[in-house]
Amino acid sequence: MARTLAVITGASSGIGAVFARKLAADYDLLLVARRKDRLEQLANELGAAYLVADLSNPTETASLAERLAGELRLGMLVNNAGFGTLGRFWEATLESQEQMHQLHVMATVRLTHSALRNMVPRDNGAIINVASVAGFARSQGSVSYCATKSWTNAFSEGLYLELRGKNSQVKIQTLCPGFTYSEFHDTMAINREKLASKALWLTAEQVVDASLEGLRRGQLYVIPGWRYRLLTAVFSKLPSGLRLAAEMARSSARVENKA
Repeated sequence: MARTLAVITGASSGIGAVFARKLAADYDLLLVARRKDRLEQLANELGAAYLVADLSNPTETASLAERLAGELRLGMLVNNAGFGTLGRFWEATLESQEQMHQLHVMATVRLTHSALRNMVPRDNGAIINVASVAGFARSQGSVSYCATKSWTNAFSEGLYLELRGKNSQVKIQTLCPGFTYSEFHDTMAINREKLASKALWLTAEQVVDASLEGLRRGQLYVIPGWRYRLLTAVFSKLPSGLRLAAEMARSSARVENKA
């Protein structure tokens, strides 16, 4: 009997690669990322199919969305592809900010729409949208990143309500990790020691294990690590003026030199 298919974007490293290794025992895999060498190596290791695609490119996103729409074995979509930038919004290039919104928002919209139109009629499947604890906060030097991850949370929450309102068995999750050991910060040449204490850093394995356990329990929000659950709970309850003052104190020094 054919196994169901899990599609993972941003699968060539970090959280995406760990999702691939954790899901390989139970799913056939389609791994999606930009870097062919890393992607091909992981696909060969796991016996998976792969697709080289840059999902900040609408044409390449549309091609993957069409593939999802026609895949009757589709059982899971992990919208994990993402990146960050350094510098205040007006100091960063416009191209980088537009690419981030295209990848984090529009690619997620298009792929999720195709996946749900596939899954909902069959009343089976799951979508994990990888957001961040940054979606609960605002930070100087990460305006677009925080905004797009906040959007991911709101989008996933709305979908959760629609699916529950229809009594659908399709699951939706927004995964909100904090600082995680991966190539995400290496790509931006950020010194981890200056960014946060070791107590706040999680491994990609811890993040993925929390996600999959939360999915089994039908949790919408999965925030790995008790420190981050406490932090987001407190921040979400603060009046806006107090929250912004706390954000200013937290990020003012770091934005000047994240490296």
